Amino acid sequence: MESDVKLFGGPAESVAPLAPGSAAGKKGLKTDALGLFSSVVIGLASAAPAYSLAATLGLIVAGVGLQAPIITMLAFIPMLLIAYAYKELNTSDADCGTAFTWATRAFGPRTGWMGGWGIIVADVIVMANLAEIAGIYGFRLLGFDSLADSRMWTTVAGVIWIIVTTAVCYVGIEVSATVQRWLLCTEVAMLVLFAVTALVKVYVSPPPTAIHVSASWFNPLHVDSARALTAGVLAAVFIYWGWDTAVTVNEETADSTRTPGRAAVISTVLLLIVYGLVSTSAQAFAGVGTEGIGLGNTNNSGDVLSGLGNAVFGSQGPGWFFSKLLIFMVLTSAVASTQTTILPLARTVFSMAAHKAIPSRLARVHRRFLTPTWSTVGVGLVSIGFLILLTTISRNVLADSIESVGLAIAFYYGLTGFACVWYYRKVLTRSSRDFLFKGLLPGLGGLMMFYFFYYAAFVVYADPDYGATSIDLPFIGRTGGVTVVGLGALLLGVVLMLVTTRGYAASLRLQRSLLPRSLPPQTAVEPTSRYVPADSRSGVGGDWFDLIPLSGSRVGLVVGEVLGHGLHAAVTMGRLRTSVRVLARLDFPPDELLAHLDDVVGQNAKEQASVHGGDSTGSEGAEALGVTCLYAVYDPVSGLCSMARAGHLPPAVVSPDNGAVTYPELPPGPPLGLGGRPFQSAEFQLPAGSLIALFTDGLVQAPDNGTDVGLGLLAGILAQHRLPLEELCDRAVATLLPGPVGDDAALLLVRTQMLDEHRTAVWELDADPATVGDARTATTGQLAEWGLEDLSFTTELIVSELVTNAIRHAAGPIHVRLIRDQSLICEVSDTGHTSPHLRHAANDDEGGRGLFIVAQITEQWGTRYMPSGKIIWAEQALS
Repeated sequence: MESDVKLFGGPAESVAPLAPGSAAGKKGLKTDALGLFSSVVIGLASAAPAYSLAATLGLIVAGVGLQAPIITMLAFIPMLLIAYAYKELNTSDADCGTAFTWATRAFGPRTGWMGGWGIIVADVIVMANLAEIAGIYGFRLLGFDSLADSRMWTTVAGVIWIIVTTAVCYVGIEVSATVQRWLLCTEVAMLVLFAVTALVKVYVSPPPTAIHVSASWFNPLHVDSARALTAGVLAAVFIYWGWDTAVTVNEETADSTRTPGRAAVISTVLLLIVYGLVSTSAQAFAGVGTEGIGLGNTNNSGDVLSGLGNAVFGSQGPGWFFSKLLIFMVLTSAVASTQTTILPLARTVFSMAAHKAIPSRLARVHRRFLTPTWSTVGVGLVSIGFLILLTTISRNVLADSIESVGLAIAFYYGLTGFACVWYYRKVLTRSSRDFLFKGLLPGLGGLMMFYFFYYAAFVVYADPDYGATSIDLPFIGRTGGVTVVGLGALLLGVVLMLVTTRGYAASLRLQRSLLPRSLPPQTAVEPTSRYVPADSRSGVGGDWFDLIPLSGSRVGLVVGEVLGHGLHAAVTMGRLRTSVRVLARLDFPPDELLAHLDDVVGQNAKEQASVHGGDSTGSEGAEALGVTCLYAVYDPVSGLCSMARAGHLPPAVVSPDNGAVTYPELPPGPPLGLGGRPFQSAEFQLPAGSLIALFTDGLVQAPDNGTDVGLGLLAGILAQHRLPLEELCDRAVATLLPGPVGDDAALLLVRTQMLDEHRTAVWELDADPATVGDARTATTGQLAEWGLEDLSFTTELIVSELVTNAIRHAAGPIHVRLIRDQSLICEVSDTGHTSPHLRHAANDDEGGRGLFIVAQITEQWGTRYMPSGKIIWAEQALS
């Protein structure tokens, strides 16, 4: 048993368990904890509207002058477009990994990892900044201005704020939401009061700087240049950032597929209203001058609201209180945003760990609070370390790091917009709504975000004179520190991505190498197949299919699935696939084959348990035990198909006459390795042209579909049975898995064929030595009719030896059957159950050489058993 831990002074808890699953809603987080209102509050609080305006409005005015209000509104457009991308993607996959999960499913694990890294970089940097700001304003609120100017004390206060807000997030999402409701209500109320008071004074008792609101303020064409317009929008875009937290807590929200997306859109619209109102009123009251309270005064650009507090509310009586309340508002805004920044950061890390994109230890869930444990604590510690490190090195580097956060934001927002388009690319033409909200709007949002990323990184921030630092790069020259830090952080993610995703790449390569590279043509069936790998390391596992040629022109069909994911599941699958092929070549019927395979799985589980000190509940032990399998044998001579299953879904069988699709009720059997009732076979007569579809549950359990819905969709596709098999497979995958999937899916589809009756010949013989000559004569005549006279001598010898052995060692009638297929097959059946053994006869032995001779002149031979006896068969190659 692992040791106990004690966090934040709370009671000692057993080490939190790992998330029970990686799928949306299956990670063990507390469900239905938030409603629409709480989600909107969290989205608004994460944007920190008071602090964002205080720190950004002066910069916007410096760039575009009187057009600052319209610039703050134009920045709303790309945010709304990305919000729709979040809304649509969340509808299909309400995973708290958001950009990480969706980009993974759209573009693969490496691109998805970079999306998650973008969130991590942005949130860690912003948390350090917000915590420091909260420390500064805390001292100002209490009147300790000297401490507010002290690097050491503001850093200490910032560390304390990170610890406090991390603790709040740790003890539960409801506590976080309750705190946010109070903080946000205070913040919004003060912003509205400030805006209304400022506008009233502009028209009642205007200060010298006041100017009346003009329609020209809302005309972007009045901006001096396109460069200034772009730079202004670039600065304004990021004051909206943070609303996506409402979607990041989706797995803890009621109606998780709808509420978070609606909350994201509502949050951006409310931010538009607040920003438009406050920026207009502040500009009307203070003007855009470069002196005094003017918004263009560079001395006030870091905090225009606190500087306007005394001017708007006055410094006496209630005005003094409201001025202090305005400072408190900026403080609470920074604190609230610090707390809500922990939520998406911790849940992104948690989701990445649950999907095994980073160490799975970070996917632990608190037993009582049902919150991420190590990911929440870990991101708090990392943020503290980042704040202390950069403060110690240089405040200039810290300042440039804060500005560089815009690059990470534009990167993962833009990636999410394009992920939405690519994720839904197959359904964009389904309706005008799908085209608009799943394609056009998210695509435009992605283009805008990547344009801002390029413009900021290589035009604005790359200027050596921009920001507090510049760095002389080899082959490039002096470059702005903001660009170096921002792009450097993303490039660091590329290195980490290559290291952490190599497990997925190795699992996928191993999985593909262990599956059949191609399905060889068979007389019995026309086959085709599809394997759709999962989009992340947590999904690639042990799904497999196979087609095995058997004696007598028969064919074995198998599909199976190993519980678990990653390299261990793929290795287990490889072992079992090899075992099935070996057992199938021994001609075991389906129920006996599964019984023997059950022994193999049980033995593997015991070996894994011995390695782990007798614990069979570990991941590797679970993979060794949790195996489902379906095995079927089809005989093209008789048209009979026998099947047995071990915990697997039954196959779909399609009639060639009317296209009716059925799922045969096979006798249920437990998954392999778990013990229980014995396996049973069922036998069906299938006419030529029947379709048999064997599949794993990943095909019919896509996120949008339950199993019953998936089986119904599959039946509707297979009902078009006259289409080519390749087209049917493509339609099945496109319909059932329209986007990337979280679990492997395998499909083996075959169309049955019957062997022409003129290609078989059967004789019944008495158990009398005199009939051996009759068998040789009949064989020679049949071969002559088939034009195979060159095989007469060897075939006569084979028939003679096998019939003689049957007469000697068995009783009852003897049957001889010749099958002309891709090879010439000779079968001799009798009522005995004694298996013949090949041996080397001694020089003085009178017998024992017949079977040895048969083995020498044939390609292969063997024995298979029937309820009434056995069949000895031998195959010869056709010239």
